Amino acid sequence: MDAPATDPGTQYLRIAHGLADAMRQGSLARGQRLPSVRETARQHGVAIGTAVQAYRWLEDTQLIEARPRAGFFVRGPRSVQLPEPTIARATRKPQAVCVDDALGRRLLGPVAAQGVVSFSSGTPDASLLDADRVRRTLVRTVQRQRALLCQYPGAHGHPEARQALARYALTLGCSLDPERITITAGCMDAVSLCLRTVTRPGDVVAIESPTHYSFLELLQGLHLKALEIPTHPRHGLSLDALQLALDTQPVRAVLVVPTLSNPLGSCMPLAERQRLAALATRHDIAVIEDAVYSDLVLSDTLRRSVKSYDSSGHVMLCDSFSKTVAPGLRLGWVEAGRWTEPLQRLKSLHGAQTAVLELALADLLTQAGHQALMRQLRSEAARRLEQARALIAEHFPAGTRVSDPPGGFLLWVELPAGVDAQAVQQAAQAENILVAPGSLFSAHARFRNCLRIGVGADWRAGHPAALRRVGELACSLARSQMRTR
Repeated sequence: MDAPATDPGTQYLRIAHGLADAMRQGSLARGQRLPSVRETARQHGVAIGTAVQAYRWLEDTQLIEARPRAGFFVRGPRSVQLPEPTIARATRKPQAVCVDDALGRRLLGPVAAQGVVSFSSGTPDASLLDADRVRRTLVRTVQRQRALLCQYPGAHGHPEARQALARYALTLGCSLDPERITITAGCMDAVSLCLRTVTRPGDVVAIESPTHYSFLELLQGLHLKALEIPTHPRHGLSLDALQLALDTQPVRAVLVVPTLSNPLGSCMPLAERQRLAALATRHDIAVIEDAVYSDLVLSDTLRRSVKSYDSSGHVMLCDSFSKTVAPGLRLGWVEAGRWTEPLQRLKSLHGAQTAVLELALADLLTQAGHQALMRQLRSEAARRLEQARALIAEHFPAGTRVSDPPGGFLLWVELPAGVDAQAVQQAAQAENILVAPGSLFSAHARFRNCLRIGVGADWRAGHPAALRRVGELACSLARSQMRTR
């Protein structure tokens, strides 16, 4: 149910959207100073805290910037305007998955070799995360809960940790029963549990196209067939195409990342999320929702999950904090809707996580400074994305298209038709630069002229130069293609 108009949560968005409209219409010009927070609160008759929330939302969406001792100023339009990638054509039938494990591990796994510059990871490195905060919290939790180290943990998670996760789920628009939350060994473990609960080998799973490489690995390991659904680079999974698939194919589950999909960075509009939940109910199928990137999206409204619209229990919500807090904790969670009991029985067969780590995560999520750290992380990610897009615009071949995600660490680059992205990847790898070719993100080995560029790795001085070099290699291949025509 929507919040009443007097709810501060609605008031700050009303103020923020009003200011954003004024910027779009030109009433507030680029570089113009905004009224102070106190003045804005007085003008709208709200508390100062509500006005602060509105300004934070505008900062997160890169519409305004704070200048020390000067106030807030309009940032204006994006400095780099590039055409967005095209939409993939629909596939006709489900496909057995066969991924290139060796290439995937080499390009997408942890980078151990010295001197290698990586753009292939979608995970932030330690320079973006507060490792000292995690360490202090772990030490404090071990000291307070040392007895738990000598006990077997509960199969579904420590009650206090599940309560903390239920509170966190409110930021996704969900009111969840802590008893129905299951803590897992990361988000991919949660997705795996969902798939094993609702499918059997040979079943068909509808996925985004392109999709997360790890999803393809998982489908292959479980002997499931992938049905690729066209996905818009801004608006996400095409529900019209999904509807056609549900009417004509024996789809057992839909696996989707509505917020900052990997690799496109697309975000499904809220009306489409509501429609997806309704489709799941009408067709009596499971929607497995991966929300792992939700804390990285710049707009608060886009954090709202498909699960928040689910009244029948057909949406299984999976999440973790590996992209925002501490990948090394390897903790995730799932609320499996009507499949909660069978999923929890399956989880009981596979052991449990360490209760001390679960309580440490609960502490991290509820600390007073956590949201401020998330804002800093989103801001730095946005800065890197903008810098990377500018480099691509300047140094990649003419006709290159690039996604423009509202947050996260990933860009989807579509090179001109005929330029072989795997050849670009191989040439770059020969110079110790890692990029991921688009063919890794499709069961049909499509997207042969696409690259996924990740900016989560340590953005040292060498990264901009390395991205320029990737562009030079792509230009060289494009020129070679022109000469051979």
